[in-house]
Amino acid sequence: MSEKRRKKSPVKITDVARRAGVSPSTVSYVLSGKRTISEETRRRVQESIEELGYQPHAGARALASSRSNVLALMLPLRPGIHVPVVMQFAASVVTEARRHDHDVLLLTQEEGVAGLRRVAGSALADALIVMDVQLHDERVPLLRELDRPSVLIGFPAEPSGLTCIDLDFRAAGAACVDHLAALGHRCVDLVGSPPEVYRRGTGFAQRVIEGFQESCAAHGIESTIHPCEATPEAARAVAERLLALHPGLTAVVVHNEPLVEPLVAAFADLGLRVPQDLSVVALCPDEIAERTALPLTSVAIEAHEVGTRAVDLLMAKLDGLDVPEATLLPPRLTARASTAPPGRRG
Repeated sequence: MSEKRRKKSPVKITDVARRAGVSPSTVSYVLSGKRTISEETRRRVQESIEELGYQPHAGARALASSRSNVLALMLPLRPGIHVPVVMQFAASVVTEARRHDHDVLLLTQEEGVAGLRRVAGSALADALIVMDVQLHDERVPLLRELDRPSVLIGFPAEPSGLTCIDLDFRAAGAACVDHLAALGHRCVDLVGSPPEVYRRGTGFAQRVIEGFQESCAAHGIESTIHPCEATPEAARAVAERLLALHPGLTAVVVHNEPLVEPLVAAFADLGLRVPQDLSVVALCPDEIAERTALPLTSVAIEAHEVGTRAVDLLMAKLDGLDVPEATLLPPRLTARASTAPPGRRG
C-alpha cells in the first residue's frame, strides 16, 4: 500500500524540509553546497533525504551546483513602451530579489533570443524574468528548452509549459466598460496604446481590446478603438476624430499612460467638461490617476505586486517547488471624480 502511495505522490523537497524542520531553501543549499549550513542541520536534512527516498531532479542538481545568486530581467525599452511604468516593474523585481539575497542582471528587449542564449550558456544568472511578452513571441520556444527556470510577466498565445504572471488585462478592459455601463453610458470609445504595440502583437494590449469589445457587446454599447501615439498633438487629433465619428460620445477608456493628461486637456479645449460631458476611465498606476487635476477613475496596473510575485515564483522554482503555470491578478477599479452618469451636452 505504501509503495502505491509513493508512486502516486513522489517525494518533494518540501517533504524533506518538513521532516527535517527546515525551509525548502535550506534543503536546496545542503544539496548544492553553495551556502554554509551547520553540521547539525546538514545531518537532519541528509537523514530526511535517506528516510524519505528523495531523488533531486538531475537538472535541478546541475543548476544548483552552479548558482550565481543572480536573476536576469529582460526589460522592454523600445518605442511604444512607457518607461516610467517599466521601471516600476524593474524596481519591484530588484527589491524582492535582494530580499532573497539575489542580484539582478538587466537585459534589453533588443537582445531577444541571442540575449537569452548568452545568459543560459554561461554562469551569468540562475534564472530569468521576461517582460513585454508578444502573443507569438520568438523567445518562447527557447524558454521551454532552457535549463534555466523562467517566469514571464505576460502571456503568449500558447502559455502551456511556461510560468506566467500578469494583471488579467482582458478582465481589466471589461471592468472599465462595466463601470461605465452601470452609470448609463451607451457610447464608449477606447483610446489605446501606440500603433507599434499592436503591430508587435503585444499580449496585454490585445487582451484589453478583447475585454473592452466583449463587454461593449454584452451591454449593447456603441464603440470604436483608436491606437494613439503618446504626444499632445496625437491626443488633440484623436479627440477631434472621436467627436466627429461619435457626436453622442459620453465616455472614453484610455490605455496609454502618458496620453491621459493631454487627452483630458484636448477634450477640455474642445469644450467638453469631465465628467459632466464626458466620463474618462484609465488603465494606469494609481499614482498617475491620482495626480491629475481631476482624479481619474482607473484600473490599477499593479507593477509592484506583479514584479514581487514574479520573483517569488522564480525562487520557488529554483528551490525545486511546484508553482502554478498561470497567475492572473484580478483587476481593481477605483471610482474617482472623472466618471458620472451621462449628461446632456448643449
